[in-house]
Amino acid sequence: MSSAEAISPAAVVAEALAWDRTPYHHQASARGVGCDCLGLVRGVWRGLYGDEPEQPPRYSPDWAEATGEETLAAAARRWLIEIPRDQVAAGDVVLFRMIANGPAKHCAILIDDGRMIHATNGDGVRLETYSRPWRTRTAFAFRFPPLKG
Repeated sequence: MSSAEAISPAAVVAEALAWDRTPYHHQASARGVGCDCLGLVRGVWRGLYGDEPEQPPRYSPDWAEATGEETLAAAARRWLIEIPRDQVAAGDVVLFRMIANGPAKHCAILIDDGRMIHATNGDGVRLETYSRPWRTRTAFAFRFPPLKG
């Protein structure tokens, strides 16, 4: 029988904060070198678990609008634990709809109740207030799974 050890929110937050000020680079996931929002989450995963469970396909900046599918949410459901949006806490991953009724195409990791870290074109990885506009755009929320024992 296998046991599972929970990943602490503090461990997720510490790993995410280590990426602060990483420059923006579309499709990259290299701490201190470059990443996009998905690359940040991928890098935090590697810091917590080791190898990534899958490699994302190549994607264009407008991929979500082009397909209209919830591709990001579907991938998150394969590897993270979906939680109700009103139960998000430090260390959780949130996915945002950037246009009304569009698919979720941006993600961040919550640092605490009022802050998040994410990567944006032009600013790179940075802390930002998890403000009302961001909360309103939150479409999905996920928690990192326990370590397999």
